[in-house]
Amino acid sequence: MKFVSYQKDGQECLGLYLNERIYNLQSSAKTFGLNASSTMKELLDGEEKEMDQARKVEEKLKLTSDIEGLHWQDVQILAPVTHPTSCRDGYAFRQHVAAARRNRRVEMIPEFDDYPIFYFTNHNAIQGPGEIWCMKDHFKQLDFELEVSVVIGKKGRNIKAQDADQYIAGYMIMNDISARQLQMEEMKLNLGPAKGKDFSTVIGPWLVTPDELEAYKIAPKENHTGNNYNLKMVCRVNGVEVSAGNMGDMDWTFAEIIERCAYGVDIFPGDVIGSGTVGTGCFLELNGTGKLNDANYPVQWLQEGDVVEMTVDGLGCLTNSIRKVDSDFSILDLKKGDH
Repeated sequence: MKFVSYQKDGQECLGLYLNERIYNLQSSAKTFGLNASSTMKELLDGEEKEMDQARKVEEKLKLTSDIEGLHWQDVQILAPVTHPTSCRDGYAFRQHVAAARRNRRVEMIPEFDDYPIFYFTNHNAIQGPGEIWCMKDHFKQLDFELEVSVVIGKKGRNIKAQDADQYIAGYMIMNDISARQLQMEEMKLNLGPAKGKDFSTVIGPWLVTPDELEAYKIAPKENHTGNNYNLKMVCRVNGVEVSAGNMGDMDWTFAEIIERCAYGVDIFPGDVIGSGTVGTGCFLELNGTGKLNDANYPVQWLQEGDVVEMTVDGLGCLTNSIRKVDSDFSILDLKKGDH
């Protein structure tokens, strides 16, 4: 199934995306004499029971033409998970980590191969397709990050990697928008990332349940556990391809990341977890590699008015446009010293 969260007439709704139409899940269910969730939160909080109800609705919709779905442009599309209970982001692609360290002329950190890591970002700054509003300081090396994410579909604790995939309700594209100057300055103090990341994380355009990706399934990397998928990942800025990778290159699987996330703590329906950046999946890496090979390489960062399109096989296309808030307020100008 593909689930879409959208707003119509001022109300948040949950829809099934089927045959290029959006079908309101709850009203469609009532037509068939069934009950179903009205929002993504209700769906996820209801765990397997609500998913089973949604699946029954989808099966009925496939057999009828009596219900007229909505066109994509007729509604305001929201993030599939509009109110995550938390948002973590991983560091799963060795290629990206190795390239970023090489570009800084430091050795690959061996601990990368020992365990998966993640950080918490601002779950209240989750966005879907559409405009991303940025402050003045964000435009100092504003960057995209091409990722895939999952949302947790049932509560768990101390979950082993071999069991963790059953806790995944679905997959989404993620764009971890990053203000690199803010990020790099604060991380000199060995804490973060914080202000470089906390203003926008984009997920969408819909949530795809694991069964939809069965045809793409491949083996995980050697000595790793969990589902992996051969999904081509592409990012275009203003129609020009700037990045291409594959989800199948994840070294740490989502199952292994979940195992670490859930150690000694509960994970909840609605928790969003990102994969981390795919190799070549951000301007920071691309600029660093370019400069390493050619001192005259023209660096690129996101600018006001840019349109960022991320396409992942099986997961759709996530499109955002970059906008500037009409304000000159700068937290970089508030620094007390100049070192």
